Amino acid sequence: MVLDTDGRVLTLAFARMADALGNSFLIIVLPLYIASGQISLAGIAGTEVLGFVLREETLIGLVLSLFGLLNSFGQPITGRISDRTGRRRVFVLTGLVVFAVGSAIYPFVSSYWAVLGARALQGIGAAFTVPATVALVNDYAESNRERGGNFGVFNTFRLIGFGFGPIIAGVVITGGLSGEEAIEYTLPAVFGPLAGVTFSGFVAAFAVAVLGALVSFALVVVLIEDPPRVADEASKDLSIAILDRDGNGLDPVFVLGIGTFFMATTIALFATLEGPIRGRLDESTFLFSVQFAAAVIANVLFQIPIGRASDTYGRRPFILAGFVILIPSVFAQGIVGDPWSMLAARLFQGVAVACVFAPALALAGDLTGDRGSGTTLSVLTMAFGLGVALGPLASGVLYNLGGLVAPFTFGTALAVLALILTYTEVEDTLTGSGAGGPAPQD
Repeated sequence: MVLDTDGRVLTLAFARMADALGNSFLIIVLPLYIASGQISLAGIAGTEVLGFVLREETLIGLVLSLFGLLNSFGQPITGRISDRTGRRRVFVLTGLVVFAVGSAIYPFVSSYWAVLGARALQGIGAAFTVPATVALVNDYAESNRERGGNFGVFNTFRLIGFGFGPIIAGVVITGGLSGEEAIEYTLPAVFGPLAGVTFSGFVAAFAVAVLGALVSFALVVVLIEDPPRVADEASKDLSIAILDRDGNGLDPVFVLGIGTFFMATTIALFATLEGPIRGRLDESTFLFSVQFAAAVIANVLFQIPIGRASDTYGRRPFILAGFVILIPSVFAQGIVGDPWSMLAARLFQGVAVACVFAPALALAGDLTGDRGSGTTLSVLTMAFGLGVALGPLASGVLYNLGGLVAPFTFGTALAVLALILTYTEVEDTLTGSGAGGPAPQD
């Protein structure tokens, strides 16, 4: 099924996989790097700001969250500019260069503020890359009947890179050994004058992040061009609407963005609560990590078939089904009492996410019309990034207020609201075999 996909979409999918792998490396690497003592926190850690003490964990959280915030809030801006200029490729390439520079800075700095600046560069780079890449996937669809499959393939490879990155990062840093101490590498004789040079596992991990961006850059340079029609549509209406064109309800793309934000928030509730969940389920760190990965694995397995099925049977049924599955799968995570029930809940949550994300992107792509795909699709990619960035914060606050049930009850309420909004405000864009009439063409 993957081989039936447009070669340009496959190229973008591979490029995004390499880029996502490099980025997900740093989710594991940066906390260890900051805590290793190689980055000075003097004058920062332990200080009080507005009655809140800045501890090492808080400073690490700020570094990790900064990427998501800059990435998310920057996407509507870069997506809109890419529509106005009719250029996608240059935005992708610019973002990859900025991301690579940010990754390359880390081994050469010792200040926390410099680390924060490098992470900010990476967030800005992603803000350039993500909406332009997603817009290209949308632009390359020859008809609405290909769009769901294209996004399914694209999201699958992105998730593979993001899911396996942390595992590979752990191996690169520690050499596969237990513990969190970075090992030393020595270049072999094949490197000539550089033979014998030693460097830490941290430097090796940062190098992999740079390499991921460079591989993506090379693939885009060689194999990707801007579709001619992008420039033709660049001068049209690029606004992000909240109300629909008749003023009688909410704009469907805006509603899909809200639903995507709620969905992403429910995904991000889990990781923050490792201690309480392990304590309640009496399970090992390894089993918790398997549960965490289960949602990603299910998402990877179902993205392509669901995306392709949405091209035949319509987008809306799968999106609604996804939210229906999401409701009990999220709620169950707050009440189950054994590891295997938690594993099942996480697997079903992954299926729910697969049902929503690719069809929602495809439906938004169907609706781009004269608004520009960069602007329109950035609503969903921004929403997903914000949910992932803000979910852990909501989880921690709600746990302190109401224990382990509270965060997942909150996530359940978000899923219910997303279902109601989608059912009442979003109509399908496809009709035809399996859906009632001929498919509209782009």
